[in-house]
Amino acid sequence: MKKQNKVAGLQRRKAISGYLFIAPFIVGFLAFMVKPLFQSLYMSFCTVEVSTEGIKNIYAGLSNYLRAFTVDTEFNRLLVEEISRMCINSLAIMVFSFFVALILNQKFKGRALVRAIFFLPVILSSGVILGVEYDNALLASVQSMVEETTNTTSITDAIENILVTSGIGVSAFETVFEIVDGIYDVAIASGIQIIIFLSGLQTISSNMYEAAAIEGCTAWESLWKITFPMISSLFLVNWIYTIVDFCMRSDNKVLDKISEQMIAHINYGFASAMSWIYFVIVIVIIGVSSLIISKGVYYYD
Repeated sequence: MKKQNKVAGLQRRKAISGYLFIAPFIVGFLAFMVKPLFQSLYMSFCTVEVSTEGIKNIYAGLSNYLRAFTVDTEFNRLLVEEISRMCINSLAIMVFSFFVALILNQKFKGRALVRAIFFLPVILSSGVILGVEYDNALLASVQSMVEETTNTTSITDAIENILVTSGIGVSAFETVFEIVDGIYDVAIASGIQIIIFLSGLQTISSNMYEAAAIEGCTAWESLWKITFPMISSLFLVNWIYTIVDFCMRSDNKVLDKISEQMIAHINYGFASAMSWIYFVIVIVIIGVSSLIISKGVYYYD
């Protein structure tokens, strides 16, 4: 009975610590985000008129949503393209970050330096550096010069040409090579995921691997029987983070479309409707995928 009370007390303290940790976010969300959220939702059902007298919302029903789905064909096309790109890139980021974390968890000389190098994408993806990367005219001119003066064919281009001309799984190979060509984008978006996976790997006791080796388990079997179950909950965390992070990227064409309608055309109602459509689709994807992943999550005390 005393042991059960101690366990319950420990769980209660952990829960309190967790709520205290997220309390600043909850307070900030309730204070600064709830009202604009409902205002945006109401605007999506209105025709918003902006004048010197202020902003006037005229209720228009589902006209903005019907326009987004039936009139504006570009939005539908961009929506499908970005959702597809999100799913493919998110899977690539998860695989890349997990195997990099496995490598960085090994013992070798210079491990701290290598870990610092792989953490650089987190720094490079911060606000100022990211702006320099995407908006720097000098970097853009250097890149175009390199592309113009480079006449050699890369190994990936040669392999892609061979496989595509052979006609075997053309669409699948094109997707794979698109990911390979965008490995820089995958790496720069994997910094946080690598750290989360690495922190989970370091919590696994080496005694478990030693016991498995004594029982005759190979490294591959230990990976599937020990490593995956012990950090399975982190796959769910990283998957949600990766999707949300992708949806906030500066090269998201759906967000560019929404910003264009909101800023250039001053069409707040239509922009709000497109925003809510995109938001709901992403939430549904997160919910369904999280439900599927959670079925395989192993929780342990």
